[in-house]
Amino acid sequence: MTINQLILRSFKKNIKNYYLYVFALIFSVSLYFAFVTLQYDPAMDEAKGSIKGGASIRAASVLLVGIVTVFLVYANMIFIKRRSKEIGLFHLIGMTKRKIFRILGMENALLYFLSLGIGIFLGFSISKLIMMILLKITGVNAVTTLHFSSQAFLQTLIVFTLIFLLILGMNALFIRKQTILSLFRVTSSAEAKVQKISVWEILMGIAGIVLIAFGYFVSTKLFSGDITEMTELFITMVVILASVIIGTYFFYKGSVSFIFNVIRKKKDGYLNIREVLSLSSIMFRMKSNSLLLTIVTTVSALAIGLLSLSYISYYSAEKTAEDNVIKDFSFANKEDAQTFKNALKSENLSFEETVIDVVMVQANLKPIIQSDGELMDVDLTRMMMPVVSEKSVPGINVSPTETLFTGYSDMLSKFMSLEDTGNIEFHSKSGSIPLDYMGLKDEFIVSWYFTNGGQPVAIVDDTLFSKLQQDFDPEVQRESSVFIGIDMKNEEMIQQANDLYNQLGFHEDDHYMNDSQLQMSTEQKQLMGLMMFIVGFLGLTFLITSGCILYFKQMDESEDEKSNYTILRKLGFTQGDLTRGIGWKQVFNFGIPLIIGLSHSYFAVQSGWFFFGAELWTPMALVMLLYTALYSIFGFLSLLNYKKVIRNAL
Repeated sequence: MTINQLILRSFKKNIKNYYLYVFALIFSVSLYFAFVTLQYDPAMDEAKGSIKGGASIRAASVLLVGIVTVFLVYANMIFIKRRSKEIGLFHLIGMTKRKIFRILGMENALLYFLSLGIGIFLGFSISKLIMMILLKITGVNAVTTLHFSSQAFLQTLIVFTLIFLLILGMNALFIRKQTILSLFRVTSSAEAKVQKISVWEILMGIAGIVLIAFGYFVSTKLFSGDITEMTELFITMVVILASVIIGTYFFYKGSVSFIFNVIRKKKDGYLNIREVLSLSSIMFRMKSNSLLLTIVTTVSALAIGLLSLSYISYYSAEKTAEDNVIKDFSFANKEDAQTFKNALKSENLSFEETVIDVVMVQANLKPIIQSDGELMDVDLTRMMMPVVSEKSVPGINVSPTETLFTGYSDMLSKFMSLEDTGNIEFHSKSGSIPLDYMGLKDEFIVSWYFTNGGQPVAIVDDTLFSKLQQDFDPEVQRESSVFIGIDMKNEEMIQQANDLYNQLGFHEDDHYMNDSQLQMSTEQKQLMGLMMFIVGFLGLTFLITSGCILYFKQMDESEDEKSNYTILRKLGFTQGDLTRGIGWKQVFNFGIPLIIGLSHSYFAVQSGWFFFGAELWTPMALVMLLYTALYSIFGFLSLLNYKKVIRNAL
């Protein structure tokens, strides 16, 4: 038999074991090619005025290469270790290491470059679809066509050829370092199978649970007002990150074995076949994969967290715009407002106008704020605050010695929460004015130009407001002292009115004196839609690759345990008995990293979601459910592989 015939026979024999590896490789190549194609797509040129996506997509493509490289190198090492006995047999029949490397190299080249070609073709096929998804998410109106980029093709070919050369180098190093004896023992030594739990592992297991719980607890206090200095905040974030990651490693290294061992001892050693195949196997296998599982869990939590935060911002875009702009169109410049009204009248677009006079004062809010303000770098005794008359807010009536606050952003309230009642002071030009603080309403009544993006507005008696207007401090006043809100009477006219707003150039105002609710919502959706698109595809790539790695590990375990299944079948246990036990094993194998990753991401998102939007549960739940559903597919595929091994055990 010639070397070429041996290569082809070896390729045909092993290709059935590589099908998921081939799928992941094709998927990675197609996604990378489609991503790179976006940079050279003519539709991106049309969209550049709306989204600044070129640099973001280039950065994402680099991260994508990193994820794919780690996956391919790791998967290659798993497969070459599985074939160590085959390599050892080649040695025994007199083949040199150079010839063995040639056989494996040619086989890898056939598999790799065939997958690369298919991946590039699929990437070209879906590039238009991906571009359409990006334009749809960001709300950009542009025409896209199926476009083949020779630059993207060349870049993809170079990148994946370099990855292949790296794989060949690692294979050569592996073959060179091994002796015939070590090749026959490498599979059996690949997994640590310790049959007794030491005191150190018990302590490590307890420490893992404590560290994770500590990290979660501190994360809930991160923006609760307890931390008041920037240095303290940074140190706290580092402590949370370190405790959770180290705790996760200890959890896999000791906690899982410790918990399952406690369960096993409670049964006094009387385990049924389901528990033998699930608990007993997991408690020893998981600790040997603790580093891998820690990396998978941490990156999964990062992907879920970033996608949740970007979707929270995207999902909350309209609500955020409503809180910041208040009306369909908000103006603080009287001349601009009049110009816009004249344009609406010329187009026969009916509208309603709201005018609110605003006075800026310095206020001593220290008695009613539960933070000392150091983290926000705010002097609470001289805090800038917009004030309006009670006549500007229907249904509000306060006495001359009272004030009611309204419209406080969720983000600021996390740093500086307000008491329900208390005594405050306004500082006017002629002196201080003591007032009774009567509480906080949720309604936002003036645009963020006056509120600095979320500070509350004080509502006072009309007599007091008139006094403040006559006795204001000119040094603290804004350029404008009036809020003009314009609401369209017919919602169908808002888009047409927004087009007029843009044509008049008001959206280019750098001082945020004028704003459009629809324009702000659109711009936020464009920005966060691009981020969500990139994070989503990177997260999907990591999900596929990490799921494949866990699946490959299960393939290894199933082959290692095949002799055990043969013995159990001969003892009379049915295929169904073994399958039920293996099913629970897969629930633990894939479920534990998934649950820990979801838990990490939940506490990470929970600690700072208010920076990104106004809605938490719906977007976060949707992201987590989608991730869980996709991740579960690999557990199901792993179960099918085990069923095949069990079926062939006799």
